[in-house]
Amino acid sequence: MSAALDGICAALGLRATPAQTAALLQYLDLLQRWNGTYNLTAVRDPAEMLTQHLADCLALIPPLQRHAAQGRLLDVGSGGGLPGVVIAVMLPGMDVTCVDTVGKKAAFVRQVAAALRLPNLHAEHARVEQMPQGDFDVVTSRAFASLVDFTRWTRARLAPGGAWLAMKGKQPGDEIAALPVDVQVFHVEPLAVPGLAAQRCLVWMRPAAGGAPAATEAPSN
Repeated sequence: MSAALDGICAALGLRATPAQTAALLQYLDLLQRWNGTYNLTAVRDPAEMLTQHLADCLALIPPLQRHAAQGRLLDVGSGGGLPGVVIAVMLPGMDVTCVDTVGKKAAFVRQVAAALRLPNLHAEHARVEQMPQGDFDVVTSRAFASLVDFTRWTRARLAPGGAWLAMKGKQPGDEIAALPVDVQVFHVEPLAVPGLAAQRCLVWMRPAAGGAPAATEAPSN
């Protein structure tokens, strides 16, 4: 598994330290062991977890490094900590908060932070729209909601000059077209995930200059 992870990092142009590789493998082990009790992911096989979860999330690290390798990041609907845990491991200068409405998933992320000794990783059990108004430089999500809902529910968490980063499969043209005028898509970045034969992309967004803030609305979940 260690050699496979090294290969993934090399394919992505990432220089993971031995400590970072060990932390990611330990996280994978914790995810597998806690999954039976906490139902963290439908993926059960460790090799599939490596590709579908770790490799998928590692693919966003180079783009994130180019945009903001430091600052505060909010991972919305983080579940078992994807991509938040991976970001916290690979970008130690980024202070990462994972938020999820399921208490046991937030508890798992706290356990990961303690086990991996990651002082830059935090977890909140809350609905994101009920969190205090934030000042996060980046707000990210992976398979959380439509772009319209994602931006509406998290707008008050963005710092001035902050950006949304949504992990998607194929380019979501319909979702982009449905965005209000006060949300600007400034980059759609295709991703190549090692070992994964599926389309992936990142949708970068920010509040449009002079746009009126959209009203927040609670998610149904």
